[in-house]
Amino acid sequence: MTTTSYRAGLSRAAAATAAALALLAAPSGQAAAADPGLPLGDADLAETRTSQTLAAGVTLTRIVRGTEPAPADQIDTTTRGPWVVNVLTIDPRKTRGHLTATYGPDLARTEKTTDLVRATGALAGVNGSFFTFTANRQYPGDPVGLGLYGGRLLSEPTSDPAEVDFVVDSSSDRVLMGKLSWSGSVQNRKTGASLPLEFLNHPPVVPAGCAALADQTECTEPGDVVRFTPEFAAATPSGAGVEVVLDRRGCVVRTSTNRGTELTAGQTSLQATGREAATLVQVAGKDCLRTTSVLVDEKGDRLPLRKSLSGVNGRYRLTADGRIVVPDGSGSFFARNPRTVAGTTKDGRIVLATIDGRMTSSVGTTMDETAAVAHALGLHDAVNLDGGGSTTMSVRGELVNRPSGSTERAVGDALVFRD
Repeated sequence: MTTTSYRAGLSRAAAATAAALALLAAPSGQAAAADPGLPLGDADLAETRTSQTLAAGVTLTRIVRGTEPAPADQIDTTTRGPWVVNVLTIDPRKTRGHLTATYGPDLARTEKTTDLVRATGALAGVNGSFFTFTANRQYPGDPVGLGLYGGRLLSEPTSDPAEVDFVVDSSSDRVLMGKLSWSGSVQNRKTGASLPLEFLNHPPVVPAGCAALADQTECTEPGDVVRFTPEFAAATPSGAGVEVVLDRRGCVVRTSTNRGTELTAGQTSLQATGREAATLVQVAGKDCLRTTSVLVDEKGDRLPLRKSLSGVNGRYRLTADGRIVVPDGSGSFFARNPRTVAGTTKDGRIVLATIDGRMTSSVGTTMDETAAVAHALGLHDAVNLDGGGSTTMSVRGELVNRPSGSTERAVGDALVFRD
């Protein structure tokens, strides 16, 4: 481990990317010479970097920019920092380990990132997807967007144009970043009748105008059609509507005019609310159904699901093809916050980074500042993952960064590196 300090006297705009690439390329324990520092705050700020090797091909670098605590009333505006950035760099050419996405005992619950790292026996990890959190206290871990684990698509990408997904193939260590799209349907193998799926493992909504109906098949307002798997929770969401349980062959086991049941291994279920409740009963009958689920990338090419694929959802691309591409924006999301970043360098290294924030000891970054940091770290392609109180990095189950809340927040899923 080595520690070096810098006082930037050069133009960071001209030199940041090249210097950061030099830092990432330097042997562990060595700092790149003449590094002008991160493009954060005033040019004369002192910057300290500490680097250590965690395993072959895996390094952890801690960057502290600025030396004086920020005045509490200037966290959002100060140009003096400080900023604390932790950077985990994985070189697939030098390591035997792989990066994957993981969640806790089920998809609907939340777990601390440190616990997910410990439970999987991982070397290190960071928090991953945006998740339901307080919007649904019964199912807080439900991903808001893509959730892909060991080749199983358990949560579909949203139609939100801000969603950008991070997919990694553990068999090749290749990473795909971009806007994914999904479509699904069920079809009666005997009659050919079909019904589009709207969601995967998300509680359906009962139309307000039909909430008082004892028989949801009489509803004429549009509702939801959702496919559930045993990974979602101990039981499927309960409430008004229709639920059809299928065995591992896709054949109907039972149909209920109320939702909520336990699924055994190999079973799945279809829930419908609103006028789709009657349609589901008609389509399913007592027959066997064929389920289709298609994930495509932003070029429109189908992404075949295989066991080696994992993916989490983010919001906004930071860099693409070596260029900063973060959009203009306003409001709290674009203001200074703790941040979690995932990306790749041009030569294929995978980088996970956290930026502490909302504290006098580390003020956090705006979206523009986050993109500038990603670019300076040499990230050819990068995406903004869930941040704020969720931002967490763990090594061997211990905290590396300092989360902004009073305690570490439980999250929906995490990206973990298993060596």
